[in-house]
Amino acid sequence: MSPAREIVAVGLLVLLTAVPQAQTVRKANTATVTATIQQIDKTARAVTLRNDKGEEDTFVAGPEVTRFDQLKVGDKVTLTYHESLVLEVRKPGAAAPPAGDMIAAGRTKSQPGGGVVAQQTRTVTVKAIDLKTPSITVVTDDGRTVTRKVEEKKNLEGVKVGDKIDITYTQAVVIAAEPAK
Repeated sequence: MSPAREIVAVGLLVLLTAVPQAQTVRKANTATVTATIQQIDKTARAVTLRNDKGEEDTFVAGPEVTRFDQLKVGDKVTLTYHESLVLEVRKPGAAAPPAGDMIAAGRTKSQPGGGVVAQQTRTVTVKAIDLKTPSITVVTDDGRTVTRKVEEKKNLEGVKVGDKIDITYTQAVVIAAEPAK
């Protein structure tokens, strides 16, 4: 499934199961995890991390990760993940935000680490509403038709065929490494 399709599926699920319609919806989550570097493969640029539960996972650091050579086994790595979803029901004829994707990356100057942000904006058009099921059918900007069941029927109140639903999905991760003590 393409990122845009995932945005539509996630966006409709959040919009139609948690929040009343005809308003801007903002949902955000943040998670912070600290892990310890267990192993480093400098040739493959792979780092194996272990969290406080003893779970391990290996990640490959791309070329945008600077100061990779400064990492050492035993260093603590803190990853903070931010995710937000903004949805807005827009009546036909109202101005649309520009659709598109954006990626930005940066790094810290004082220690190994960095950050990456990705944002995607898409618009879907309401094609049908079934109050008996309840469900909603929308058409994506690439012409696909998607139908999703709605958990709370009241969330369909005020939504009409032809309305647009603007979905902006943002993800960000910030990584900082601290030397082993």
